[in-house]
Amino acid sequence: MPVLTRWFVKASFVYLAAALFIGLLLAGEGVFPVPPLVALLGPEYIHFFMLGWVAQLIFGIVYWMFPKYTRENPHRSDALAWTVFVLLNAGLVLRAIVEPGNSLHPESTWAWGLAISAALQWCAGLAFVINTWGRVKER
Repeated sequence: MPVLTRWFVKASFVYLAAALFIGLLLAGEGVFPVPPLVALLGPEYIHFFMLGWVAQLIFGIVYWMFPKYTRENPHRSDALAWTVFVLLNAGLVLRAIVEPGNSLHPESTWAWGLAISAALQWCAGLAFVINTWGRVKER
């Protein structure tokens, strides 16, 4: 298994654990005392599940298991693949930091952080498609 795949998979497990913990906090709001900030974590719950866990796991496995681009260059661009990893995780972490602030003050500088985090995640997805497109071929 390539090093990058291991990074993607292990990071996806971290996001899975974080999403499940946030889900536990969200579900327990009426049962045990939780800080008021927890009510603002719904979007992080979804993003950590779908992008942090599911998409990241898929990206890592695709990088490893899809057909080779060429014999000399099996994964197409390793640098671009690492860029996908960095952009996706930077976007997710930034979003986790700024989303609660943006929920409390939507017309503040928090909105810029949210827009930047979305742009980082979009760039990661686009770079993934660009790097993987040529590996989807007929037999």
